[in-house]
Amino acid sequence: QVRLVESGGALVQPGGSLRLSCVASGATHEITAMGWFRKGPGKQRELVGVITTSGRTTIEDPVKGRFTISRENDTMYLDMSDLRPEDTGVYQCVVDLIGSDRWSGWAQGTQVTVSP
Repeated sequence: QVRLVESGGALVQPGGSLRLSCVASGATHEITAMGWFRKGPGKQRELVGVITTSGRTTIEDPVKGRFTISRENDTMYLDMSDLRPEDTGVYQCVVDLIGSDRWSGWAQGTQVTVSP
């Protein structure tokens, strides 16, 4: 089992930048990929991006060119720039584990609010 803890959320003005962190602990050797999801007010939860253990990343279209994902050891980062009000939401990190067919490790997430 892997435990995840997100941090870094804050209130930021439009156009600003923020870095989110996700620290994994436990059976981290079973991780094959890590990802970020977000859920804005009144919206469905959506995938933001994924990074595999080989370092390959995918970023979803709504944030492509503004967000990047990276990983150092058991910590994953989400670097966000040119933030917009529509980026407001709770950001959660997840993991894909060996032998699993679904994301796991859902925690409380970290709140990002983009507002003047």
